[in-house]
Amino acid sequence: MKLGAFSISLVVKDLKISRDFYEKLGFVVFAGEMDKNYLIMKNEDSLIGLFQGMFESNILTFNPGWDQNANTLSAFDDVRDIQKDLKNHGIKLETEADENTKGAASIVVMDPDGNAILIDQHV
Repeated sequence: MKLGAFSISLVVKDLKISRDFYEKLGFVVFAGEMDKNYLIMKNEDSLIGLFQGMFESNILTFNPGWDQNANTLSAFDDVRDIQKDLKNHGIKLETEADENTKGAASIVVMDPDGNAILIDQHV
């Protein structure tokens, strides 16, 4: 199973303070907008998303179809195929993608310790 680019989506109290902190760790803004309350930051192949007021807890995020630079991959496992595989392995999904669609879709699963895992396909 190929899950695509990995990042962690962090819930932050103050986006500016968090941006400044992660810039000191060598991250640079890669995408997002301050006025939309989120930034995606990058340090080499490491990605973090900073989200103010959007989620209740931190989320592990995978993007099928994207590499670490958000470039579209020519071959990847579609989120609906990943969903079928997870169900076949007995993993409960919190949210599901419509299997009758194509393109962008997402699913959410929880790990055994209650950590949310978002598999978010944009292509």
